[in-house]
Amino acid sequence: MEILHTVAELRQWSREKRGEGNEIGLVPTMGSLHAGHASLIRAAHASCGAVAVSIFVNPTQFGPNEDYERYPRSLEADCNLAEAEGATVVFAPAVEELYPAGAATFVEVEGLSERLDGASRPGHFRGVATVVAKLMIATEADRGFFGQKDAAQVAVLRRMVTDLRLPTKIVVCPIVREADGMALSSRNMYLSAAERAQALTLSRTIRQVEKLAAAGKREANALIEAAWQSFAAEPAIRVDYIELVNWETLEPVESAAPGSLFAVAAWVGATRLIDNAILA
Repeated sequence: MEILHTVAELRQWSREKRGEGNEIGLVPTMGSLHAGHASLIRAAHASCGAVAVSIFVNPTQFGPNEDYERYPRSLEADCNLAEAEGATVVFAPAVEELYPAGAATFVEVEGLSERLDGASRPGHFRGVATVVAKLMIATEADRGFFGQKDAAQVAVLRRMVTDLRLPTKIVVCPIVREADGMALSSRNMYLSAAERAQALTLSRTIRQVEKLAAAGKREANALIEAAWQSFAAEPAIRVDYIELVNWETLEPVESAAPGSLFAVAAWVGATRLIDNAILA
């Protein structure tokens, strides 16, 4: 497996692999890879002849009071995991490589970028869309692999790809959870033992809403109220949002239809966590 650091190297690699008859899979990450990322790399490896995994802590998607400086970085371990799961190349650029001095071009998906996580993290999705567009253009990827845990991000990127007529197909892979149900996240390592126990409220709430919807309770108000009651049992948690939305537009809906997104975000201590379910 190669480790590349410049866009020129990445583009040359991609074109060489395509010339050999391979489709190109892209797995964008911020590093600190875990089993959730591994599932994306495996999915890419299963369907594409060549797989690029980017490892880049993107500064433009962090707000001024967020955790950019302390976000976990572990390039050697990340490269080992990526190689073991089938990556052909790791792209690990410096900030200056993707954002040259004086860079003034950004990608913003209006409307969607202000909903769910975008409402509480202004500018976040502009940073995500910008860096993912750069990676898609640099790799000329046929498919980009993303996790359902970041469902709002998926909606933003789907719209971006459609609007910009980018050739990359968005592939969404299921949430990977720990044995107790907690959704895997690089930020889970911030949690103390007590906070880790409190954080299970998110996945318990998601499971409860899924059961209610499966039993025929489809009204948004009823599902959201049930979720609020679930969080009320753990007063140390500060809820950011509880929403039932159309997954394509991220706009609230009055009742759950097939494919509706039920999403929650909450602060556990100083750590913000998200979870969701696509209601059948």
